[in-house]
Amino acid sequence: MDMPEIDRNRVGSTGVSQGGGLTIACAALEPNIKRLAPLYPFLSDYKRVWELDLAENAYEELRTYFRLFDPMHLKEEDIFTKLGYIDIKNLAKWIKGEVLMGVGLMDTICPPSTQFAAYNRIKSKKNMLMYPDYEHEIIPGFQDRVFEFLSGL
Repeated sequence: MDMPEIDRNRVGSTGVSQGGGLTIACAALEPNIKRLAPLYPFLSDYKRVWELDLAENAYEELRTYFRLFDPMHLKEEDIFTKLGYIDIKNLAKWIKGEVLMGVGLMDTICPPSTQFAAYNRIKSKKNMLMYPDYEHEIIPGFQDRVFEFLSGL
């Protein structure tokens, strides 16, 4: 933002999955991001993923960690507390920019409830687009909505 060719009053961010999670993290840490548009952001509410027994695919490392380093789950609470430091649901409250977020309600990679955990903590102006029949996949028309939204910068 310090580069002379950048108008710091017109900075936005968008991303999908891990890029969506990074979009939320960046906007939480950089208050000058005016608009952000994440689609099914990843790395939100680790504990919820675990409770849903969905620690596979993208979250498989949780199960692998416990198998290798804590097979009796004696440190489970401590592990999830530490993961909370990078959990985007805990960063979302610091976002100042306007948010347009997309979620596929059939997503098992980034379950909708974990995305709602981040979205519900955003205090700035926000709008969520819900796609009932979509999983963790390309959602037709979402990028057009993002383009329109970011064009308002």
